[in-house]
Amino acid sequence: MGECEFSGTCPFYNGTMANMPGDADEMKEKYCANNNLNCARFMLYQAMGESGAPDDLKPSDKTRAYQLIAEG
Repeated sequence: MGECEFSGTCPFYNGTMANMPGDADEMKEKYCANNNLNCARFMLYQAMGESGAPDDLKPSDKTRAYQLIAEG
C-alpha cells in the first residue's frame, strides 16, 4: 500500500491538527504510509467525505470513528 490518498488535505498528516500526539511520526508511518485502511480518519473520509472527520480525531481512534459512522 502506498501513501494515503488523503495525505494532501489531512490535518493529522500535515501536522495542523490540534493536540498532535507525541508519537505522530510513528503513527504516520503505521497509518498514513503503510496501512491507511486501519486509520480512523481514512475510514471516516471514505464513509462521510473529508469533512466527516473531526479535526482532533487521531488515526488510532477507531472506536470513535465507528460511532460517528453509525450516527452518520
